[in-house]
Amino acid sequence: MKINKKFEPIVFTFLMALSMSFIISFVVVSINFGYSDIFLKTWIVIWSEAFVIAFPSAYFLPRGIKKMMNTITFVDSNS
Repeated sequence: MKINKKFEPIVFTFLMALSMSFIISFVVVSINFGYSDIFLKTWIVIWSEAFVIAFPSAYFLPRGIKKMMNTITFVDSNS
């Protein structure tokens, strides 16, 4: 598969949001519902809802966080 280099940040963000929402929703549904008959259906619904929030958050939040980080001065503890 070949994708234009300019789309690399979006593809990376998409895959990270997809995998993180997959893992976190799986763990949360496992803890809250256990492995019952409704597990798979519940997990798929919650995963899709989580991804809808995770992708835009993972795309836009780093920009704001980077701006905040630029206002912080980090110093070496040895100084």
